[in-house]
Amino acid sequence: MPQAAPIAAVAARLRSALPTGAVIDDPTQLATYDCDGLLHYRVSPALVVLAKSADDVQLAVRACVEHDVPFVARGSGTGLSGGALPHADGVLIVMSGFREIRAVSPRDQRAVVDPGVINLAVSQRTRPDGYYFAPDPSSQQICTIGGNVAENSGGAHCLKYGFTATHVLSAEVVTPDGERTMLGTTAPDAPGYDVLGAFVGSEGTLGIATEVTVRLLRNPQSVQTFLAGFADCNAAGAAVSAIIGAGIVPAAIEMMDALAIEAAEAAVSCNYPPGAGGVLVVELDGPEHEVEAELAAAEHHCREAGAFEIRVAANDTERQAIWRGRKSAFAAVGRISPDYIVQDGVIPRTALPEVLRQMGELAAERGVRVANVFHAGDGNLHPLVLFDEQVPGQGDAAEDASGAILDLCLAHGGSITGEHGVGSDKAKHMPKMFTEDDLDTMQLVRCAFDPQGISNPGKVFPTPRLCGEVPGKRKAAHPAQQAGLGEVF
Repeated sequence: MPQAAPIAAVAARLRSALPTGAVIDDPTQLATYDCDGLLHYRVSPALVVLAKSADDVQLAVRACVEHDVPFVARGSGTGLSGGALPHADGVLIVMSGFREIRAVSPRDQRAVVDPGVINLAVSQRTRPDGYYFAPDPSSQQICTIGGNVAENSGGAHCLKYGFTATHVLSAEVVTPDGERTMLGTTAPDAPGYDVLGAFVGSEGTLGIATEVTVRLLRNPQSVQTFLAGFADCNAAGAAVSAIIGAGIVPAAIEMMDALAIEAAEAAVSCNYPPGAGGVLVVELDGPEHEVEAELAAAEHHCREAGAFEIRVAANDTERQAIWRGRKSAFAAVGRISPDYIVQDGVIPRTALPEVLRQMGELAAERGVRVANVFHAGDGNLHPLVLFDEQVPGQGDAAEDASGAILDLCLAHGGSITGEHGVGSDKAKHMPKMFTEDDLDTMQLVRCAFDPQGISNPGKVFPTPRLCGEVPGKRKAAHPAQQAGLGEVF
């Protein structure tokens, strides 16, 4: 199929400057990149560029700017909200081959890394020196630091240590107009506006990180991990409230329901307590005497709430075995359902029992199942809506249930996202959470960075629909925009 003139011009420009194989336009190869972790949204990009350096990224962005072509950056493609969904008429800049840990300075507690560096690789490199990188998304064995920065990713240990934004000191960025600049400093409290703070979590709409300086934390003196089995999630939720209410802040406190446990058992044989309707994975870290006292107290609160079995990991091998079930849960659900949507919302922790009950009802009404695995300590839910795309209507029912879960989160004073970003998936829900003035203000910030609107367009902000147009997922630009009749603000 012949390329449109702007894409052809971008391809010619990039091929003249990059190594053979770095520019892809073969339709079969392009299909490899047609989605991220949100599998039911698929768009083949017009062109893929395999970037190996900041110069490559800058070259690609400048070519896009010159020909007014949209671009999207992608790391390992593990995002769950469609943040790296390609643009059908645009360039996908793949960063996963750009992965060198450039410098580690244990005494300054920082590391300088390429955006394609795998999250877990930072801790593996620095742990022997006594340090680690705290943010640990469940996909930390494959997700990239650049993606973590774009989505302000979290993970199990964010309850105590905060999200990625807390652990980024500075970033070199290729801006949407093709310039290269440094945001933030390594100073503890830099003067001026927090532009780096705006960039982290902007989901690629404000530019592309090409180098990230991350904060390292000291390895804790002591770590204790235990697994507690309960008859149901209500009892497990009561234990969570009791632990936090007692002033204990675990490094992590995670919950899985019966369906999530069933999936994990099928996938990795994690050997969680038989008959458990809910399990907690609790991890405590810090000074040894403090951890021992908190462990005793947390165990007490779990037993008081009805835990019928508690297993404390005696060593790293047992700790990893406890975490294996939780960390594999998202992928494991594929063992019990051909298709599923991973949703991400936040509620006040005290609303957990009521929200879980209502979630079960709304799923039953729509004829789908929901497995729950989530960060119970901070109320960050990750319901997995299970369905079979081959069954007529089930895909739509699952998407409807997924949206209703977000409505439920908002009704209980929560948010439509905790750590997975808005992306393509939840842009249509933004007006439920923000006023028109709120969204206009956000757009003004975005336009200050990207006046052409070519940096990851179609993400975060709802795209206006035509009168009478049925709401639903759209996989390309708005028809009025394509026809030149309007411009998305």
